[in-house]
Amino acid sequence: MLTPSVCEFLGRFLPAEAQRHGCETIALGMVPDHVHIVVRITPRIDLPRLVQGLKGASSRLGAMQTVTGLRWAKGYEAKTVSPAALSKVVDYVKHQPEHHASRVFGG
Repeated sequence: MLTPSVCEFLGRFLPAEAQRHGCETIALGMVPDHVHIVVRITPRIDLPRLVQGLKGASSRLGAMQTVTGLRWAKGYEAKTVSPAALSKVVDYVKHQPEHHASRVFGG
């Protein structure tokens, strides 16, 4: 489960790590049991390496900074988004607590 302190850590870490891989973070949304991130990637990006960086590096750094409660599930789901649908997807990601009201902190 992602605690508020883990979400705070990931909110800083994930965009920085994505940028380190040459990606731009467009939106980030978190609820206690999952994370959505919309990133603009180049055609030459190695997606498994990007995800490994996002998940693996956050786990390592979180452990070093004693961030407790950060555990990633195996695997990931990735989808492409057309420019026409981007604003809808960004809105969905930014409003994760409303979409998953029964699973939010204190909800």
